[in-house]
Amino acid sequence: MRHNVSGRKLNRTPAHRKALYRNLVTALFKHERITTTVPKAKEARSVAEKLITKAKNGDLHSRRQAARRVNEPAVLQKLFEEIGPRYADRPGGYTRILRLGNRKGDNAELAILELVDGTAAPKVKDSAKRARARRILKAEEKAEEKAALLEAADLAEAVPEEATEEVAEEVAEVTEEAAPVEETGDEEKKED
Repeated sequence: MRHNVSGRKLNRTPAHRKALYRNLVTALFKHERITTTVPKAKEARSVAEKLITKAKNGDLHSRRQAARRVNEPAVLQKLFEEIGPRYADRPGGYTRILRLGNRKGDNAELAILELVDGTAAPKVKDSAKRARARRILKAEEKAEEKAALLEAADLAEAVPEEATEEVAEEVAEVTEEAAPVEETGDEEKKED
């Protein structure tokens, strides 16, 4: 029975485990988002939450205790100057774990460990449909900006209609480029 036995061994010696947690936590504070296995993420989460609480205190003793667990001085500085004050009003729960699915090589369950309200952008590739929609929105925003500039400068009266037509043509070009290709049901027949 393992009553009240906390922590996972992760098939490592105590020194190796400690180094693993230091590296995971340092990477988390540096990048604000890391991908690892679920058991490692759960263990690193507890270490990271304790360090963020120390960073919220901000005194010298807390900084020295955190320096034991963070490998890089620049990351330690970021922890105490940016991350700690960011969560000053939050009573806990500074990280989240998002499950990704299984890894191809060894079928290990992967997860993303990230800081809540972090600034890290997700590394997701856009589908063709989303990329088209984004181009159309960008073109429309440019057109709106040009129109707003013309109105703001009171040049709308002096500017010929050709300028507003050019803006409309630019939007039309982008939408035509981004329009999905219509598939016809006719396939080329091979001649035998």
